[in-house]
Amino acid sequence: MTPHYYFPHHGKPSGEVLSVDICVYGGTSAGVTAAVQAAQLGRSVVILNQGDHLGGMTTGGLSYTDFGNKAAVGGMARQFYKELGAHYGVAEEWTFEPHVAERVIDRMVAEAKVPVRRREFLASVDKADGRIRAIRMESGLTVRAEEYIDATYEGDLMAKAGVQFRVGREGNVVYHETLDGVQLRAGHQFEHAVDPYVKERDPKSGLLPGIDPLPLEPEGTGDRRVQAYCFRLCLTQVDENRIPFPKPHGYDRRQYTLLSRYLAAGWRDVFGKFDPIRGRKVDKNNHGATSTDFIGMSWSYPDAGYRERERIFQEHFRYDLGWFYFLANDKSVPEAIRARMRGWGLCKDEFEDTGGWPAQLYVREARRMVSDVVMTEHNCRGEEAAADSIGLASYTMDSHNCRRLVKDGRVMNEGDVQVGGLPPYPVSYRSVVPRREECQNLFVPVCLSASHIAYGSIRMEPVFMVLGQSCALAADLAIRDRQAVQDVRYPELRALLLKEGQVLEWPVRR
Repeated sequence: MTPHYYFPHHGKPSGEVLSVDICVYGGTSAGVTAAVQAAQLGRSVVILNQGDHLGGMTTGGLSYTDFGNKAAVGGMARQFYKELGAHYGVAEEWTFEPHVAERVIDRMVAEAKVPVRRREFLASVDKADGRIRAIRMESGLTVRAEEYIDATYEGDLMAKAGVQFRVGREGNVVYHETLDGVQLRAGHQFEHAVDPYVKERDPKSGLLPGIDPLPLEPEGTGDRRVQAYCFRLCLTQVDENRIPFPKPHGYDRRQYTLLSRYLAAGWRDVFGKFDPIRGRKVDKNNHGATSTDFIGMSWSYPDAGYRERERIFQEHFRYDLGWFYFLANDKSVPEAIRARMRGWGLCKDEFEDTGGWPAQLYVREARRMVSDVVMTEHNCRGEEAAADSIGLASYTMDSHNCRRLVKDGRVMNEGDVQVGGLPPYPVSYRSVVPRREECQNLFVPVCLSASHIAYGSIRMEPVFMVLGQSCALAADLAIRDRQAVQDVRYPELRALLLKEGQVLEWPVRR
């Protein structure tokens, strides 16, 4: 069965009204930890999830966990990886099977008795006096809550609530950074010259699909381009569990002309980032100049409506599946690569309702809130440190490529950044709450306030889990004291965070 992003509501709107203390919009890993923590505090809570499965990328194919420094991960997030470890008979497990992760997530939610509404898409927000009073779903469901947590990868509740956000890359000058904006670097770059034109060496024939005709801007120039998305696939070579890559409906061989020419030029590193996980499987991520990243096709996704996102989702599905089909079957591919790729396939015991294909598109970055504190490259480098830490981030400053262009008559990728080797750093409480004048009862642990390059470091699933839990603890305080989220007293919040096992500073002090 084909996976989908959007499930439009059919029939008469329900008219149901639900009242809770805390409403979590988005069943990502952040949404789950937020909801479970809220329930454990005795608060009534509900998760409104867009799809059928909870956990976002944590259960949707990202099984070879990007964690940076494990010691920086605490609280419920760390417990999650311990529970995965218990399943496999080890202390912790960070490279797991997707269905096992989903089983743990579902058990967490069930044990906390958190109600979940699935296939719910936000239609409108009722806001008055700086507070969200209610949100209405396309199904007709209305949810009234004291506090709201936008745990989506897209930041839809934040946007509809009138909170300021940014899409794309800031110029370096905005926050005095060095790695934001346009970046033409060596990572995931074409190692051999590849002609960009439909007819080689003939500019009049036009550019191949996916190549931006605009020239390269100066390094650090800001724009609205968004780093590439892909699907994180769970693959196997075990014959009894393997589904051969089918030819996707609407397959267009022209999409893989660059790949064909790159192979003809001598590239052979096709099987990079087949990262081993449990169950004799791998988590396949993008690798190299042309791979599963559908470069340049994510730019309109963050602000798009649901039907347009569904179209973009299906384009990514078709492209990624076609990439594997092409490598396994196209006669332009060297036989050794074709034969090896035919030995791989999707897993019969993963994502069973969508034919072995994950239902979650890897939305690496969409909207980013702009609040009183913006996390920047200076935080990542330790040049500035948030005094109101609600958790640590520790991953490399990472951006996948944003576009393809022509430079000196050859194809080049632009936007990749991979700068690491830095210690963990605190994420500010003020980066997950909006400005007071914009909204006083909303938390945003996923599309938090950060520059493009800082977001590339923060945006890891363990960190989202940490931030989701921390937001729930803050929401509880805001309800108790009947105050705006901006007025939550940090010393009191800090004490609760530490009690729940969150790691708030580096080096860790015991």
